[in-house]
Amino acid sequence: MNKQLLFYYFHSKRGLFSAVLGQGAAELERALSDLPVPGRDPLDRIRAALALQFDFLAQHPDLVLLLTSAGRSDARPFAPAIKQLVVLLAEGQGRGRVRDDVDPHLAAAQALVLMVAYLGLESLIATSAPPLGADEPALRERWKDAAVRLVLDGVAAH
Repeated sequence: MNKQLLFYYFHSKRGLFSAVLGQGAAELERALSDLPVPGRDPLDRIRAALALQFDFLAQHPDLVLLLTSAGRSDARPFAPAIKQLVVLLAEGQGRGRVRDDVDPHLAAAQALVLMVAYLGLESLIATSAPPLGADEPALRERWKDAAVRLVLDGVAAH
C-alpha cells in the first residue's frame, strides 16, 4: 500500500491513527461481549472482565503503545468497552456486592489506565525492580492477578 492510497482513505496520519484505535476498541468490545451471562456473582463477572481486558491488551502490544500516545478525543472509541465494565460495576452496586460510594465510570477508567500503564512500562518495571525482573516470565501473570485483585478489593462491599 502506498502513501497516496493511505491518504485517500484516511485523509491524514491522524485519521489512520484514529481508525487503528477504533478497530482495536471494537475488537476489545467484541471480546468483552463474550463474558458469562448475567446471574453469576457480579464480582466474578467483574473479575472475568478485568482479566479478559488485561489479556486482550497484553496480546495487542501495538494497541497499548497507541493508547499511551492517544489524546483524550482519540480514546473515544474505547467508551463502549469501558461502559461494559461500568454496567457490571453498577449492577454489582444494585446487588450490594460493590460499594455504593464507588463511581463506576471512574473505577472502570482507572482499571484500564492501570493495565495500559503496566503493559506500556513492563520492561522498565522489570528492569528497575530487580526482585520483579528475576521472575520476568511469570511477572505479567502476577501483575494481572494483582491488578484485578486491587480493583476488586477497592470496589467490593464488605
